[in-house]
Amino acid sequence: MSRKHAAVRRPPRAHWLLFLLVLSVLAASLVFEGWTTHQVDAARTKVPCTRPIPRVADTGRPVLRFGPHGVQTFSMPPRTVALTFDGGPDPVWTPRILDLLRRYHAHATFFVYGRQAVRYPALIRRIVGEGHELGSYTYTGGDLGAASASRARLELSLARTALAGAAGVSTVLLRLPHSTTADTLCGPDWAAAGQAARQGYLIVTADRPTHSPGQGAVAQYSQTGLGYREAGSLLRDRRVARFTTVGAGLGVTSSVGRVSWLRRMQGVGLIWAQRVGDFLAAAMEWGLAATGVLGLLRLLMLSLLARVHVRRQHRLQTGAPALRLVRDPVTVLVPAYNEEAGIASTLGSLLASTHTDLQIIVIDDGSTDATAAIAETIGDPRVTVIRQPNAGKPRALNTGLVHARHDIVVMVDADTVFEPEALGRLIQPLAHPQVGAVSGNTKVGNRRTLLGRWQHLEYVIGFNLDRRMLEILQCMPTVPGAIGAFRRHALLGIGGVSDQTLAEDTDLTMALWRAGWRVVYEESAVAWTEVPDTLGQLWRQRYRWCYGTLQSMWKHRRAVVEPGPAGRFGRRALTYLAVFQFVMPLCAPMADVLALYGVLFRTPAEAVTVWLCFVIAQLVSAGYALRLDRERLGALWVLPLQMFVYRQLMYLVVIQSVVTALMGSRLRWHSMERSGTADPFRAGEPTRTSAQVPAR
Repeated sequence: MSRKHAAVRRPPRAHWLLFLLVLSVLAASLVFEGWTTHQVDAARTKVPCTRPIPRVADTGRPVLRFGPHGVQTFSMPPRTVALTFDGGPDPVWTPRILDLLRRYHAHATFFVYGRQAVRYPALIRRIVGEGHELGSYTYTGGDLGAASASRARLELSLARTALAGAAGVSTVLLRLPHSTTADTLCGPDWAAAGQAARQGYLIVTADRPTHSPGQGAVAQYSQTGLGYREAGSLLRDRRVARFTTVGAGLGVTSSVGRVSWLRRMQGVGLIWAQRVGDFLAAAMEWGLAATGVLGLLRLLMLSLLARVHVRRQHRLQTGAPALRLVRDPVTVLVPAYNEEAGIASTLGSLLASTHTDLQIIVIDDGSTDATAAIAETIGDPRVTVIRQPNAGKPRALNTGLVHARHDIVVMVDADTVFEPEALGRLIQPLAHPQVGAVSGNTKVGNRRTLLGRWQHLEYVIGFNLDRRMLEILQCMPTVPGAIGAFRRHALLGIGGVSDQTLAEDTDLTMALWRAGWRVVYEESAVAWTEVPDTLGQLWRQRYRWCYGTLQSMWKHRRAVVEPGPAGRFGRRALTYLAVFQFVMPLCAPMADVLALYGVLFRTPAEAVTVWLCFVIAQLVSAGYALRLDRERLGALWVLPLQMFVYRQLMYLVVIQSVVTALMGSRLRWHSMERSGTADPFRAGEPTRTSAQVPAR
């Protein structure tokens, strides 16, 4: 059906490039975080040695220089000890070690992780500022002998960039992780040391712990409490005359140098990239945990409150007065635009209703097909056909309200097929004077395809089970256009059906709540509707629904601060819609990226187990919903598949709707081609009998 919103700007398209860019950044951040934690391209474990280091290098001296004429080894002069500290910088122990060195007027060489230098650049600057020396301990501490060629190159280059960004310096000193004395550089570590030396590095190991400090030594400690205590003990050794750095002990003045402005900016960029990556990775993990908990809590609330709804429905509270049986005449409004495929089935089902006192008004809203002609051939005096120029569904409904003769008004989509008892059951809650609107139970008629079955499950779980819970919480935000009953004077009291949003049913329901009326759900009033049978039609329909819901929420946003029942409705319904229909779907791409990352780089069994837990929880909830609606459980087999196509389509719809709203674009009405498959007899589904569903 067309709308006044038809002549508006085209919905935005460029944001999909931004969406893909954001997803790419999230994925890259996760991969880089996984690389730094050795979940991607891991190199944590030292490869066992299969051959010793070359004999020319096995001199016991701890410093090795690879040159064109072979390997040269060096050691410290007598009574000179080069203090070296591996790892870190550590925010707790590195400052204490620096204080200890200052107290003894000693200097040392700190072999630091590039990743830690990025996290604590102030400590790196303090090390340099107090006259100490920096060396590379690679970026993450990966074993270069076990690392792939690409990882080995990145470990060294990123560590160099990190030091440039943190303190504006570069170093030629390198200690391979997991190495102690020179002879531990055996097997693949020797080849890795040679590769690093060809990039200009001087390889530094350590003397054996049994080596006398008085003979000169390179002492190796960790940046931990143990390293602090061991270094303190050595600093009190009277046999040592000088505690210095590796470079000073060797007489090398160029072991650490300043870098260019460009190199420093590259390092600063790495620091910020690492910080952003750490933040995004942590945010994604916390966000996934939060959305998972919220999702499970929602399923639990749906099940528990649906059970409460069933008990209230079937058990009369002690001392509560019985409500009268409503047999008042009913006006049925059927707005129609190009509905020739299903209008006959819709009118036929209404005329076959057990509630016979009806006025049925078909408002043909400028159809270009035979909709009005088919309605006029019905030949029943209860059916009136009104033709009007195309003006949109809200105006068609308002036209019907003007011609309505009865106070009870039922609004029906022209593709909906009612069960015989549906009308009579739908109007029974109106016996309560505070009830202004009643939502019926909409079911999918064309559910034979996979897409139809997915929507069938969504209607049973996401719509009807939701309505049970929302009725208990007194905050049902939508009476569907397919089947809803209203008091005519309540509708006129709020000015009729507004055309300010694309979700006129949601807008109307929220307005009734704010006017002081209650809205309830009657699950035994069953009507069958036709749902989109292609992904394109489904996209257009849900895009309109989602965008219209956003419009309605914005229009009625002041309800959250209003007093009384209207404020209670606003705070509950708008919060629920915001969290579960918008925030969580917007977080869904993040969850998918994390899930894919878990399967590819973490333990696949862990990711599959988490996924199975959610599937089982959804299956239990869906099974309960199907049981409450007396539906066959055989449809559950399509639920796990729903998470791979249907779910992604739904959150993309939410993203498109939110971006459209934020950019101020207005969406035009999208019509759907009808095939008349809402009739349950055509769909091959049995209708209910009065014995199957007890009346209220």
